[in-house]
Amino acid sequence: MKEYIVDTHTHTLASGHAYNTILEMAKAADDKGIKILGITDHSKAMPGASGDFYFMNLKAMDREAYGVELLLGVELNIIDYNGKVDLPTKYIKELDIVIASLHTPCLKPGTKEENTNTLIKCCENPYIHIIGHPDDGNYEIDMEQVVLAAKKTGTLLELNNNSIVFRMNARENDKKMLKLCKEHNVPIIIGSDAHAAGKVGENSNALELVKEVDFPEELILNYYPDKLKEYLSKNW
Repeated sequence: MKEYIVDTHTHTLASGHAYNTILEMAKAADDKGIKILGITDHSKAMPGASGDFYFMNLKAMDREAYGVELLLGVELNIIDYNGKVDLPTKYIKELDIVIASLHTPCLKPGTKEENTNTLIKCCENPYIHIIGHPDDGNYEIDMEQVVLAAKKTGTLLELNNNSIVFRMNARENDKKMLKLCKEHNVPIIIGSDAHAAGKVGENSNALELVKEVDFPEELILNYYPDKLKEYLSKNW
C-alpha cells in the first residue's frame, strides 16, 4: 500500500473557530508523517473568519516548516447558486490551494437544481481546485452531474473525514460519490478538515469507507503528491 502523506484541508486560528497556528499544525503534520499540508482557512463570509488582506498576505509565509511542505490557501464559501465565492479572484489566483464549499451560515440550501448548478459552476472556475465536502445532505445535489463536471474540468472532489460522522446523510452520499468516481475514473482527495492540531492527517473514517466500496487506491491523490500537484497547477 502507498504511503498516505498529504492532508489538503485544515484550519488555523484565522478561520475564527479553529484553535492552532500554522506552525503548530505543521508540527503536528510532521509528527504524523504528513509531508504536504494544506492550510485552508475560511474566507470572510464565515462568521469570525479573516478578511481579504489575510489571504493577500499569505505570500509572506514560508512554504516549509518542520520539514513539511505547506500549501497555503483558502476554503472559499459559496455565496450564491451561480458559484459566486467570497474572495476576489485577484487574491484567489495567487494561492497554492483553493477549496470551495457550501456552508449553511453562508448560503441557505436551495433546490436540488440550484445546489447542483452552483457546484458545477465552481468546477468551471479555473482557480478552484477542490470541491469541499459535496456530501452535505443539507444540500441535495445530482451527484452524477457533479462528478462529470469534476471530470470535465479537472477539479477534485473531496472525501471529507469529518463529514462522514458529522454531516447529514454524508456517509450514504459519499458512497454514491465514490461509486460514481470509480465508474467514471475520477480521482478524489481525502481531507481531514482538522480544526485543531490533534486532528491533522485524520483519515480513519474516509479509509474505512473507501475500503467498503472497494475504491481504487490509484484514484486517491493523497498517495500521489505529484499527481495532486498537476491538479493544483492546472490553471496557471
